[in-house]
Amino acid sequence: MPFAARWPLEVHLLPHRHVPDFAATTDDERDELAHLYLRLLRGIDALYDTPTPYIAGWHQAPVHDGRDAIRLHLELTSPRRAADKLKYLAGSESAMGAWIGDVVPERQAELIRKAIQTV
Repeated sequence: MPFAARWPLEVHLLPHRHVPDFAATTDDERDELAHLYLRLLRGIDALYDTPTPYIAGWHQAPVHDGRDAIRLHLELTSPRRAADKLKYLAGSESAMGAWIGDVVPERQAELIRKAIQTV
């Protein structure tokens, strides 16, 4: 969970070393990533009794320019803030980009860590 997360569930996953895209990773790194990614997704689903909806966005560097400026990373988000509650954007969030967090990121991070350990 990043500091001041925008969504009730928001996870950022980055490689240990700076790489611009998937093509720059080694076979061992891709094998490790596949294991970690599946474990993360299963952990997110283990938070509640029903599957958790999520959006996974992989960010990579542009092909030709600025490859050193961007680091490969995943941003996984979900609007689910409790077993039976979704986050709906307030006017300030959708119009102004001023996000309101009604879930404490540190608490969510703790719940996600516990859920991942159960899978």
